[in-house]
Amino acid sequence: MEKPESSEIVPFKVVDCTREKRFGVVATSLQDFVIRAKEKLGLNGETVKVVLEQDGTEVDEEDYFSTLERNTSLMLLAPNEKWGPPGRNTNGDEIDGGRGISGLLTRLRGDVGHVSLLGGCELELLSDMDPDSLTDIVPDRSFLDQLKEASSRLLNDKRQAQEALDLLKLYHSASLIHEDVNKRSRVAQ
Repeated sequence: MEKPESSEIVPFKVVDCTREKRFGVVATSLQDFVIRAKEKLGLNGETVKVVLEQDGTEVDEEDYFSTLERNTSLMLLAPNEKWGPPGRNTNGDEIDGGRGISGLLTRLRGDVGHVSLLGGCELELLSDMDPDSLTDIVPDRSFLDQLKEASSRLLNDKRQAQEALDLLKLYHSASLIHEDVNKRSRVAQ
């Protein structure tokens, strides 16, 4: 991927610590990113820490921020929150009622159609799973491979739908502003 030039507007993805809220944000600096990302996630007025969603690396210097590639996924953490890998909450506990991936797989073996009803965290957990390490829970390796693939596709579709909605909101806002400018221009004449 190409790295942005300094001071150019760069697109990023921002997620909350639960990975349930995901938005696109454009920014020219780390400070600009924090302001816009806090607004998107409804964290106005709170002190936050910026970390890479992938591994929790803290992004606290402008020099490092400027090296990030376009569309890097960043997570905002409030003071009481900690980064955790997908499938764990901010306290480090496994999601899904403490049963984690094993409980999720057991439920889906009963009715695989429920995969379409899962949230982002659960889909991410399934799409990141290692089928080889789970054959003691679900002996059918083919089922695990297909579930992993289906989860990845569903997660991607959900993200694309959210991005499309965000773009539509942005377009609508721009249309309203354009309309307002035209009205004021006509009144001024």
